[in-house]
Amino acid sequence: MENNKHYIYILECKDGSYYTGYTNDIEKRLKKHEEGKGAKYTRGRGPLKLVFQAVFSTKQEAMRMEFAVKKLSRAQKERLIKEGSVSYVAAKELQ
Repeated sequence: MENNKHYIYILECKDGSYYTGYTNDIEKRLKKHEEGKGAKYTRGRGPLKLVFQAVFSTKQEAMRMEFAVKKLSRAQKERLIKEGSVSYVAAKELQ
């Protein structure tokens, strides 16, 4: 069975830094991060807090948006988190 939901997410680490990632199973991925088995960047930076997530219908859309979010400045990521929508990032990509 293929998963038709693809997510990007932003975690806030204990040190205040942000980690952006992609998954097709958000709960499973967050658990991996919490166990220290997720991305190398998040190991030792817990506790982690999920501050943003967005769902996409295709992996390609999600990966494209993840790449765009990773290029944002911290201030831009904070705006994205506050607004709770990827429309800001999408509009920025069109410029």
